[in-house]
Formats: sequence, C-alpha cells, structure tokens
Amino acid sequence: MDGRDGMRAADADRAAVADRLRVALEEGRLDLHEYDERLQRAYAARTYADLADLLTDLPPVTPAQRSGLAPAAVPTVSPLGDQLGPAPTGGVTARWLAEVWFPYLRVIAIVVTVWVVTSLLSQDLLYFWPAWVAGPWGAVLVVRTVTGLAGGEPQRQAIKRQRRRERKQAKRAINPDNPQ
Repeated sequence: MDGRDGMRAADADRAAVADRLRVALEEGRLDLHEYDERLQRAYAARTYADLADLLTDLPPVTPAQRSGLAPAAVPTVSPLGDQLGPAPTGGVTARWLAEVWFPYLRVIAIVVTVWVVTSLLSQDLLYFWPAWVAGPWGAVLVVRTVTGLAGGEPQRQAIKRQRRRERKQAKRAINPDNPQ
C-alpha cells in the first residue's frame, strides 16, 4: 500500500473524481446507474485509495495534444485534480476582444450615421458630437483591454463558458427527456 493511499482525501479530490466519472458517463464507459453508484461512493470516500478504486477500470484521460482522436475542448484533469494540459487557447483572445469591442463599434457606427444624416439634411457640416460618445467610452475600453489581457481575462472567460457547456451536457445526459 502506497503511503498516499492511506491519506485522507480532500473535497477537491472528490470533485475531481466526480468530474472524471462524469466524463466517463459522457463517453459511454459507464451507464447512468453505475455512474450514480460510483458518484455516491466518491463523495463518501475518505482516502485516496477509496477514490482510486472508483477509477481503476477507466482509462486515463489523455491530453488533447497527445490524443490521436478529436481534441477535447476542456483542460484535461487527472483523477485527483492535477492539471495535465493547458487551458483552451484557440481563438479565445480574439473572441474576448470581439465581445469587448463589438458593442462599442456598433454604437459608434450608429451615432456617426446619425451625425452624417443630420449634417446632410442641414446641408452644413455640423459639430462632430459623436466624439463625446466615442472618446470616453473608447478610453475605458482601452484600459479594460490592457488590464484584461494582462490579467488573463480571455482564458478565464473561456473556462467559464466551457464549464457552463459541461453543466448543460451533464444535465442533458442525466435527464435526456428535458432538453434545455
């Protein structure tokens, strides 16, 4: 018996095993009854050995970079919560920047269009008042963009989105009669 096997497991360890069991359910390796039974045992587990017993007949999770199959869209986690692969990065920053800047660009396009139409209708070049909308809002967005990129906000948002997707998929897998 390994020294670690006798150590007490933490809630985070139980949650990691529960996540691995959910993945096994989604992959079709466990049926719903066996998943439920193992999940109950996971949350009742006291030691690492108790948790390891729940995963012995399941293959380990392969990081997307080393997998010959279609890449997973989530960061890969070992049964006991160790990060094996990086968080998703493909297009994450571009998507975050689009979410931050597109509302601004749409509104600025609208106010500039209103300014152009009113200038044409008055047959005079009117004072460029859209600058009062574009300037302050743009300055705030520049600061938000710089601090967000420096603080890793795009990756955090991508992980949140992925977790939401996973929860929806888990709900659908547990209750396929109630699509949401």
